[in-house]
Amino acid sequence: MTGGAFFDEVAQGYDRACRQSMPDLDSFYGAVVEGLPFGRDEELRVLDLGAGTGLLSATVAERFPAAVITLVDVSEEMLREARRRFAGQPGRFEFRVMDYAREPLPGEPGDFDLIVSALSVHHLAHSDRRETFKKIHVSLRSGGWFINADQIAGETPEAEQDYHEEHMRRVHGAEVSEEHLKGAPPHMKAVEHATLHAQMTWLEEVGFEKVECAYENNRFAVYGGRKN
Repeated sequence: MTGGAFFDEVAQGYDRACRQSMPDLDSFYGAVVEGLPFGRDEELRVLDLGAGTGLLSATVAERFPAAVITLVDVSEEMLREARRRFAGQPGRFEFRVMDYAREPLPGEPGDFDLIVSALSVHHLAHSDRRETFKKIHVSLRSGGWFINADQIAGETPEAEQDYHEEHMRRVHGAEVSEEHLKGAPPHMKAVEHATLHAQMTWLEEVGFEKVECAYENNRFAVYGGRKN
């Protein structure tokens, strides 16, 4: 089963599954927009990678009502749910079915003020993740920000075991389980989660500055940085 086909199958139950498996979904997504140095009414150009049903884009859109947002996802059905979510705001949202890890990002270099992602990048192999961070850096304008809300590995084996046990307790009975994720294609499998420290280091290595973590709760963290 391809990644798109897998996520097509779970699209309709995805929002509910997220709420079942996340410790505090609203705070998790809210941390993406908290602290961003943009005025509420700025006409931002935003790119949401692995946008799914539009949960994160909705948070960004509410905080920045003049923002124009491009949603990218490998699943047509996920984006179909996102189109339904934003049906009352024509012209403000663009939807692109594509594999952002394998294809060039939309737009030209420096096109975006803000690039965000939630619960997506962790599906990538570490090498693909670092390459994606490079592409994101290129796609941002000077002074633009990348914020990632995602899963992380424990910094120690003991912490990783605690994360795994707590996460499995929460996803038990959810629509999107660890078993379901095994149906994703090889380059989208989180065979080994990356630690928060490693991912922040990768951002710094591709040129991001002011790299910091805004939220951490069990296996979930929100981190990012600014393009100089």
